[in-house]
Amino acid sequence: MKLSVRGLVGSAQRVMATAQNGLEVIRFGGLGRDTDSSPFEIVERRPMYRLRHYFPAETGGGPVVLLVPPLMVSADIWDVNGDDGAVGILHRGGIDCWVVDFGSPSTEEGGWKRDLADHVLAVHSAIDTVCAETGRTVHLMGYSQGGMFAYQAAAFRSGKGIASIVTFGSPVDIVAGMPLGLPHAAVTDLVDFAADHVVPRLPITDRMVRIGFQLLDPVKTTKARIDFLRQLHDREALLPKERQRRFLSNEGWVGYAGPAAADLLKQFVVHNRMMLGGFVIRDQPISLADLKCPILAFVGEVDDIGQPAAVRGIVRAAPRAEVYESSVVSGHFGLVAGSMATRCTWPRVRDWVGWVEGGEALPEEIVPMADQPPGNAPRTALIRAVHTATALAEAGAGVGRALEQVAANTVRGSMGLAEGAARTLPRLTRLGTIQSGTRISVGRLMAEQARRTPGGECFLFDDRVHTHAAVDARIENVVRGLISVGIRPATRVGVVMETRPSALVTLAALSRIGAVAVLLAPESDLISALEQTGTVILVSDPENVRHAVATGARVLVLGGGDSRGLAVPAGTDLVDLEQIDPQRVQIPGWYRPDPGRARELAFILVSGTAERLDIKYITNHRWALSAFGTASAADLDHKDTVYCLAPLHHSSGLLVSLGGAIAGGSRIALARSLDPARFAEEVHRYGVTVVTYTWTMLRDILDSDVFPAGYPHPIRLFIGSGMPAGLWRRTTEQFAPARVLEFYASIEGDVVLANVPGVKFGCKGRPVPGTARVELVAFDPVSGQVMVDDNGYARRCADNEVGLLIGSAGANVDLSRGGLRGVFEQEDSWLPTENLFRRDSEGDYWLADRIDTVIRTRRGPVFTQPIVDVLNDIAAVDMEVAYALPARDRVLAVAAVSVRPGYELGAADVTEALRSLPPRQRPDLIYIVADIPRSPSFRPSAHAVQETYAPRPGAHTWWYNPDSEAYEDLTDMGSLGLLT
Repeated sequence: MKLSVRGLVGSAQRVMATAQNGLEVIRFGGLGRDTDSSPFEIVERRPMYRLRHYFPAETGGGPVVLLVPPLMVSADIWDVNGDDGAVGILHRGGIDCWVVDFGSPSTEEGGWKRDLADHVLAVHSAIDTVCAETGRTVHLMGYSQGGMFAYQAAAFRSGKGIASIVTFGSPVDIVAGMPLGLPHAAVTDLVDFAADHVVPRLPITDRMVRIGFQLLDPVKTTKARIDFLRQLHDREALLPKERQRRFLSNEGWVGYAGPAAADLLKQFVVHNRMMLGGFVIRDQPISLADLKCPILAFVGEVDDIGQPAAVRGIVRAAPRAEVYESSVVSGHFGLVAGSMATRCTWPRVRDWVGWVEGGEALPEEIVPMADQPPGNAPRTALIRAVHTATALAEAGAGVGRALEQVAANTVRGSMGLAEGAARTLPRLTRLGTIQSGTRISVGRLMAEQARRTPGGECFLFDDRVHTHAAVDARIENVVRGLISVGIRPATRVGVVMETRPSALVTLAALSRIGAVAVLLAPESDLISALEQTGTVILVSDPENVRHAVATGARVLVLGGGDSRGLAVPAGTDLVDLEQIDPQRVQIPGWYRPDPGRARELAFILVSGTAERLDIKYITNHRWALSAFGTASAADLDHKDTVYCLAPLHHSSGLLVSLGGAIAGGSRIALARSLDPARFAEEVHRYGVTVVTYTWTMLRDILDSDVFPAGYPHPIRLFIGSGMPAGLWRRTTEQFAPARVLEFYASIEGDVVLANVPGVKFGCKGRPVPGTARVELVAFDPVSGQVMVDDNGYARRCADNEVGLLIGSAGANVDLSRGGLRGVFEQEDSWLPTENLFRRDSEGDYWLADRIDTVIRTRRGPVFTQPIVDVLNDIAAVDMEVAYALPARDRVLAVAAVSVRPGYELGAADVTEALRSLPPRQRPDLIYIVADIPRSPSFRPSAHAVQETYAPRPGAHTWWYNPDSEAYEDLTDMGSLGLLT
């Protein structure tokens, strides 16, 4: 009876204590605080932040850290555990602690209008202040998105004033580890829509943030509440954790400004630009590849928000930095607050600072980061499973998170395929609906992009980003200037400009008027080009204005200043478009924006020399065909940044780079010229995913070794035309896992081939869907005639038989300039290309030669392209050409090669390589030359080789001996009928 009374008394006391403590929680939001805040003073107040300096009276000149919180969490996160928190432990370690406090957007003036750049620039400014106040470099540290700010601010300032970077659960490669394991492909379209249309208009309040984070881990939230209720009677047990509980349950959360959230979703979730590079801070593209200071990333092994795979992306995103990691068996919050942070995180941070400063050893728990640490994944998965199972058991709840993860992994692969199909189908559908009278043009597509995403990024140039709205406004101003000087629809206007924003704007403005842009290379013979194209007016940039006025044509100058600084002869008919006030120009009644029809001429491309100008006439339909075909074959979308190495006056620049990017909604990165060092910098800084090329252009980049094999890069694809097989192989090896997408497009007609898989080096692939139907017909290169069957129709080629490539012609195509009718049946219409191909047994097309460069020998026609491809695939060969060399009584098939530095080439090498060709297709003579000149489009010039280097007897000239089927040293020129 005595024990029973004591038990009743104890129960009553427990009830009374529970009621008393519960009432205190209800009235005041919690129990009496267990710890006091660490002392700090506000050193600097700015509209974007306040800068706290902790323990200001005890600063001893030691190492300095600057701590950056995420947007949704109060800056008190660094002091939530008092003496056992971040600033307490670091201070006792002799470290001077500073904290950036962004405040809450709900209480700060203009807080709900803050964007991501505001916060990065705030950190940038705070670093300057701390460095000035302390006279030391800072160790920049950030939790979650605060760590992302730390990375971004450090890259923005190129590491100036930063001793090291430390982050806690800060994701970099979002694709590798989406929060909660969501499949990236499945959510990007939804996130993209939300970032554009929902989030910027929706203030994310403190309450929304708190509820959202609690819902991210309902098991842990429920368990914490149950534990609190179970111990509500025991005040002494609850007090040590009370401040942290109040922080998590209410006080620690702050609102999130909509523009900042939209930037986060757009740049780093949809586009993954923390990983790829090219994220934008106030019109300036930034890349983490610029980071060079030591980096330590804390990885929460059971962190569902900063997924370990996403956090470890920093080792690939910052290849120039020494990157370390430290793993903690913790969730997202536990990395910086709580018992695990007290025992593990902050002592390691303290020791890291000591190591970087040079006085202490690196803790064994801090190791160099590997992209995928060997053996780590199974352990992490096991720990995650045990951790989750324990939490479920302790909370007494059952949740099917494992089933959710399995479902997400199953869907991930199929969603990626569906996403590509969803992008391609509308493009092909639009391409198929284009009729001769359909309004389609460069100007029209760019206007559509500006209406769809005015704030979206259109192109990058010289480390500046230009939005669609800004570019569209510039185009409209140039249109008014052109109209004021008499440009009307169908007027042929020469454009002689370097690759620059003004050149792109000029092309779009001429298209918007309906004029024809005649694209001229700056170094070309302008007078001959103007005569042969019927052009009497030129648009030039300041760099080429003297060359332009020398033609005697009327010259319009655009970009780079006014005409007063241009040294041109007096009396020159010169107009500076920059001096025309567009608001004063009266728009005529005839003007209709973007009037161009598919059948109408849009561009004239001029290349070659005065003796042999190559003129290509490009209709709006032909441009659209290449644009949509490129976008479809390359799977371009708004997440891509297309680096335009080819100049805009080249077909690859105009049709593939510019056309594909516009049709795909991708960013365009304009390169001034081919500069390997600049290329290496801009690929990272712009976040380039696709690079365009022509012929041997990539050879210069590979030879410069600015991207050693295995060096991380964001490039996924190279697209262009004319790349030799050996250079193709070198490119894929050095830039793995990127691949090459080789195109072929006919000068006349709608034939477009693409090698989409990219596994057959040198192959041109198959017809792009939506382009012309193609056939190979038997062709005699000597007579220049199509060969027919017994019925008089053209004979189709068998597999691997070389023939003429022809493409189907639409009903509105003019066949008067070399078209064919009645080829396979009565009244069918075809346009021949100028090229000979073979089709292999799998249906892929291989270029054999141009009709006019076939070598017509006594043994029959010899095709140059197979010779070039085989020779280029020899490791020692740099470049090569094949051509016809007249001898006394015959024509020889000759190949000239240059050798890569450090390599040697012998007769045995060429003999072995050319065994893959039939004996009748092997060159009679092969010789080594010092160098092979190239055209402005980087095409090796056989004509220049013939003029500069003649074959001579010796150890570097070999003739083909048909008896031995081997190449041997040439000792006597006369034996081949050549003059000595």
